[in-house]
Amino acid sequence: MFESSSSNERVPLSEEKQGSVYVQEQTAVDTARGLFYIESYGCQMNFNDSEIVASVLSEVGYQSTQNLYDADLILINTCSIREKAEDTVRKRLQLFKKLKRKKRGMLVGVLGCMAERLKSKFLEDEKLVDLVVGPDAYRDLPRLIERADDGEKGMNVFLSREETYADISPLRLDQNGVTSFISIMRGCDNMCSFCVVPYTRGRERSRDPFTILAEAQDLFANGYREATLLGQNVDSYSWENPETGETVNFAQLLRLVAGVHPDLRVRFSTSHPKDITNEVLETIASHANICKYIHLPVQSGSSRILDMMNRTYDADWYRERIEAIWRIIPDCAISADIITGFCTETEEDHQATLDMIRFAKYSASYMFAYSERPGTLAARKYEDDVPEEIKKRRLSEIIEVQSQSSLQHNQNEIGRTCEVLIECDSKRDDREFKGRNSQNKITIFPKAGSVGPGDYVNVKITHATSATLRGVIVAPSH
Repeated sequence: MFESSSSNERVPLSEEKQGSVYVQEQTAVDTARGLFYIESYGCQMNFNDSEIVASVLSEVGYQSTQNLYDADLILINTCSIREKAEDTVRKRLQLFKKLKRKKRGMLVGVLGCMAERLKSKFLEDEKLVDLVVGPDAYRDLPRLIERADDGEKGMNVFLSREETYADISPLRLDQNGVTSFISIMRGCDNMCSFCVVPYTRGRERSRDPFTILAEAQDLFANGYREATLLGQNVDSYSWENPETGETVNFAQLLRLVAGVHPDLRVRFSTSHPKDITNEVLETIASHANICKYIHLPVQSGSSRILDMMNRTYDADWYRERIEAIWRIIPDCAISADIITGFCTETEEDHQATLDMIRFAKYSASYMFAYSERPGTLAARKYEDDVPEEIKKRRLSEIIEVQSQSSLQHNQNEIGRTCEVLIECDSKRDDREFKGRNSQNKITIFPKAGSVGPGDYVNVKITHATSATLRGVIVAPSH
């Protein structure tokens, strides 16, 4: 993300959903402006941005389609976090270029972080697309499309200090109708040396809390039962009322959203270790519907490497924040982002990261080898000097230690009963439901009674792997 999206790793908030497509069911309305198809890559912020784009396009008569080959307008919302993500996008653009040759009038556009980072390269040097639109320019899409229709190239990668899209109601493109995202802020002021996000998404700015609250209320009224508040660093959320001068911080915003309804679960991502306060932790502890799960990226267990990464905390500070979470929210699950093989990393630094995983007892981690990103401080200042084979070996060791931690974390749930929000049928067996508990753990259980997606049930856990809990319904929750 999410900080996740501001690092060299995959984003939870998690879950980089590369290659997946979110689209809205086509309805029988006037499609004179044509059909659009959108793919999203990277962090959850990108998927939420795609819903803003869909809303902008729907206002001018476009309808979405699930079928790539029916589309008159193809958009790909991109991620620049890792080289692999950019390579995936380039391969898709080559496919789209072939489709354009077969369908006259089709337009292709690149949105998001790669659009901002590579700008005119896509338009002029590689001639892959007709539109290049940065994260702060989605309102300008209708004008840019008209320019492209007239044979001109449409590009707007202007980074704004004010844009939050607060007045745009996202067109929900997800398909479970139970969980969704609310963007509460944009940009990032944390200049981590490995990170491209401040350059591709601009400076940090927070959204009006009243519009956030209204969006949460609208979600609940439309049947959604979980909202995840998104930001590169949600803990630094701060909005000042221009009329009174009063400010709203993240803890206060959490309380506002949690107050929408007891049946609306609230999650958030991503937190930064330097900013997560005891006030936030106490707010989580005091509200049953704020999930007991915190994604707290560590990146490295070595204070020396953290300093080179410009993370503005050391290993001792991070451990203190972990201990504060345990003290204030004893049942809280914690996950992390981890980069291995950063510039100059030694075996001692690597062992410090393994020790941190064991100390923090993460329920999950998003783990990647360092990938140098052009334009970052690390690319300008440090040599990417850890050989690839060593990066791979260290990553394998990190994954192994984390897998052991995840398995132990989940096995501790066996015999316990937890509240699970049903999200959908299990992918492997439509006789079973899939949902998550407050700790963000995927839980699979046989269908029983008249409950379905959007309902809460109490599930007794009977089995566990490192990735999944299994159990049986013992009673509806409420």
